[in-house]
Amino acid sequence: MAGTAVTRAEVEDFLFAEADLLDGWQLDEWLALFDEERGGLYMPSTDSPDSTHTETLFLIADNMTRLRSRVSQLLSGLTWAENPPSRTNHMISNVRILGTEGDALLVKANFVVYRMRFQNIDPYIGKYRYKLLPRAGTFKILERRVILDLESLRPHGKVSFIV
Repeated sequence: MAGTAVTRAEVEDFLFAEADLLDGWQLDEWLALFDEERGGLYMPSTDSPDSTHTETLFLIADNMTRLRSRVSQLLSGLTWAENPPSRTNHMISNVRILGTEGDALLVKANFVVYRMRFQNIDPYIGKYRYKLLPRAGTFKILERRVILDLESLRPHGKVSFIV
């Protein structure tokens, strides 16, 4: 992809593959999609979606060290809130390439994630904002921002899985 135009279809295929890894709880493989040094996962609070994690309290603000720890905990079976693991279905649509920032591609997509657990179905609705680095025919995630369109995190008040 380096030196050539990246297509929306290539970005969509990458996002769809990422969603499939999350739905299959293949979290080690999902973690490998991130840039090893600079990757990060961010989820601002629902009342401040355009804020920055350095100036505002976020629901999730994970650099790679924290992200590896989160994945390790989720896969250990010892995380009470995800034992047994939730079943999820990530639906991604309206993928758009917004431009570039340095060597990163700026991408926006809408999502609905259905979480099934103990006979309950909880929808999580919002937008993803990515900074993707084209690498060796695929991408590395530099930044994955999850912006929830929910007014609150009800009924449970938490996010214990990866949206």
